[in-house]
Amino acid sequence: MATRSVLTKPRARDYSHIQALPDPPRVPDMMEQVSAIIAFVTTVELHFADREDVFVGSGGYLLRTPDERYGPYPDGSFADGVEDPRRLRRRNGYVISEVGKPPDLVLEVGSRSTGRRDYTEKREIYAEYGVGEYWRFDPSGGEYHDAPLAGDRLVDGKYEPIEIVSEADGRHWGYSEALGLEFWWDEGELRLWDPVGGRFLPTLIESEQRADYAEQRADYAEQRVQSAERRVQSERVARGNAERRAESERAARDAAEARMAQMEAEIRRLRGDE
Repeated sequence: MATRSVLTKPRARDYSHIQALPDPPRVPDMMEQVSAIIAFVTTVELHFADREDVFVGSGGYLLRTPDERYGPYPDGSFADGVEDPRRLRRRNGYVISEVGKPPDLVLEVGSRSTGRRDYTEKREIYAEYGVGEYWRFDPSGGEYHDAPLAGDRLVDGKYEPIEIVSEADGRHWGYSEALGLEFWWDEGELRLWDPVGGRFLPTLIESEQRADYAEQRADYAEQRVQSAERRVQSERVARGNAERRAESERAARDAAEARMAQMEAEIRRLRGDE
């Protein structure tokens, strides 16, 4: 029976009482991993942005109980059905007994110093912790891990490999039931494919670029509207001026015709025609 999370007991939203776990030690060659970690965390967060019960994290300790002093610290983690993810982020880690369930998925990104442990020891650790899916991504293409991309799904307490498809162009992908998305290894970059939407999910940078582009298009459209409005106003002014000129010309013509009629009448009078 799952333990009710002490982090999610109903209370005022004051997180000052939550003691943050210490930061795990930094990996010396972590820069090799940063791109894929950021891509995973930001893309998944954006995809589930309308969900208030989804936790996406990176780098904090994964512990079974708060009494444990050490544990693994996955590069990425995902949990669905978390009552208050903000409390969990405040904790600076994931304590299974507090949350009431293990993460649904963890991700490890390979590096020269940690790669071998990712696909050997950690595979057993995450299975023991009850993590639903364990994914491994190697930006080097298999130099650090035993494969560019690999995944396992927990079945009866043991991991069974998830099918990984290798495309002719050198890309690799596999389906995550936990996310409902596909992990892709694409020339050393981690991408996530949405099979429902039929597209790669945009990364944070791509989303910002698209937002900037959309804003630029909106600005351009607004400029075109304003330009059209100015042209319309200019045409109205020109039409008004033309109408006033026409009216003035009609008045001048009518006055000239009146003067001509007066002159003709005067000539007839002087001739005695009248």
